[in-house]
Amino acid sequence: MVVQHKQPIAEDVVALRLKTIGGSSLPPWTAGAHVDLHLPGGKVRQYSLCGDPADRHGYDLAVLREPEGRGGSAFIHDQLQIGDTLAISPPRNNFALVPATRYLFIVGGIGITPILPMINEADRLGTPWTLHYGGRTAAGMAFTETLATCGDRVNLVTEDTSGFLDLDRILTASAPGTLVYACGPEGLLQALDSLTDRLPPGAIHTERFRAAPAAEPASSAAELTVHCAKSGIEVTVEPDHSILESLERAGIAVASSCRDGICGTCETSVLDGVPDHRDSVLSTAERNAGNRMLICVSRAVTGHLTLDI
Repeated sequence: MVVQHKQPIAEDVVALRLKTIGGSSLPPWTAGAHVDLHLPGGKVRQYSLCGDPADRHGYDLAVLREPEGRGGSAFIHDQLQIGDTLAISPPRNNFALVPATRYLFIVGGIGITPILPMINEADRLGTPWTLHYGGRTAAGMAFTETLATCGDRVNLVTEDTSGFLDLDRILTASAPGTLVYACGPEGLLQALDSLTDRLPPGAIHTERFRAAPAAEPASSAAELTVHCAKSGIEVTVEPDHSILESLERAGIAVASSCRDGICGTCETSVLDGVPDHRDSVLSTAERNAGNRMLICVSRAVTGHLTLDI
């Protein structure tokens, strides 16, 4: 992919447009999808697509500079230039828009990026929606000019003048049948997690840019045995190594990206055993089903697992 366009759109936020070098059509995607950018030095970073899924000629992204990050956003802001080439993954969607009678979108900062295509999809379907969008300052909030055309369906709240979004009030006022889609900093999502009793189970969908705080392990087993059904290899996973790392050391190639349990690349089918889920991707229902797991962070309640690898 080649960088076709790059420009600042808010304080510490740049917009990118990527296209294929030959101008061919790109793989399709749906609202909520993201791609992996493969950056120099082996860095792989995930960014949400924020353009129009019907546009097969380019992918649009918006990237926040993160001073405390691991260097990916700094490279994009300071070194990436129009005309540079990047390898990217095909789009993946762990945050798909489920049909509903009404949508409530809750956003903090750069979390607006996956929500923009959802708003457009809701409009296309004729589904009512509202957006509550919080940011530290007005200058740092991207796409506010675009959202200004949506009238009173959009509530913009800046921390420096009005404080934080009143999540309790927002959820309590939501109509029956509303699905909530939220994306933003971990503080916002943890606050939302504490209010899940305001809505029916499964009504709140979130996407994280960083892994959620790790839960206490469900198992205190000193080690874990993983049997790989396809290859016939059995691997011992020590307490200080992930399943993914242990498989790689045994010579088993597994697709992976973030290694933090947030991108879904390493999702693997479970044939036997009970996973101890520690990811930020699978829903409660998917976790309870126990037939798939993210092997970069999750382990097992049982002392063994059989994976479809």
